[in-house]
Amino acid sequence: MARNLEHLIKQSLDIFYQRRLQKLHELKLRQTLRRKNPYLFRASGVQKASEIVEHLLSAYMSSSDETIFGDAFFEPIAKMVSGGEVGSGEGIDILKETATSCVAISVKSCPNRANSSQKKKQSQDFEAVRQRLYKTHKRFDALLGYGYGQKHSDPAKGRNYRERSGQAFWEEMTADPEFYLKLIRLMKDYPSRHRLLYQDEWNKAVNRFEKEFLEDFSTPSGDIDWEKLVRFNSQKREGKKKRVVA
Repeated sequence: MARNLEHLIKQSLDIFYQRRLQKLHELKLRQTLRRKNPYLFRASGVQKASEIVEHLLSAYMSSSDETIFGDAFFEPIAKMVSGGEVGSGEGIDILKETATSCVAISVKSCPNRANSSQKKKQSQDFEAVRQRLYKTHKRFDALLGYGYGQKHSDPAKGRNYRERSGQAFWEEMTADPEFYLKLIRLMKDYPSRHRLLYQDEWNKAVNRFEKEFLEDFSTPSGDIDWEKLVRFNSQKREGKKKRVVA
């Protein structure tokens, strides 16, 4: 089991870094700038293009990393160690059935990212599975599990599932109270092997974005052209006028 788990952890980290590199290569400066607050950059006293570029990259990758890690690391490991089948319904990752019960499990990375509409959707996904299994007369249990954290809640108004995270979630999956620590131990030196290549690609992205930013949003003297940046970010767009038919 330990050897299989270590192999899966290594494989999951490989996929995690592959997808991180893909995100770096796909990121477009101008698209990202449209979603950021240029007034805040100015008010913060930013004077160098590199500061803006580093902030954009860090914020974007930090946000996407959480989602990527949940999909590439926590989810496949939970599927392997749970003893259940891969879930067939939307929003359901694992289905564990016995002669008398059925546990539907959705695996997420972070316990603090879901908004109200996402929580509503999760409830609907669990309800769809419950309805599908209704005729089996099995006790139905819906679980939203998080790879880390200390969130622990039972079904409440507007929510038909319970939540477990961190040690509690992994112990429920494996019956091993130490499993959440084994995950970090068995990473060994695999992350450091990937880090060098990732850092090299990160530096290239910073240089590429800084060059593009200076070409598009700087004055001849090298200052940031704040008005040009704000116009790019916030100036109203004139849509095509509709032809009026008499």
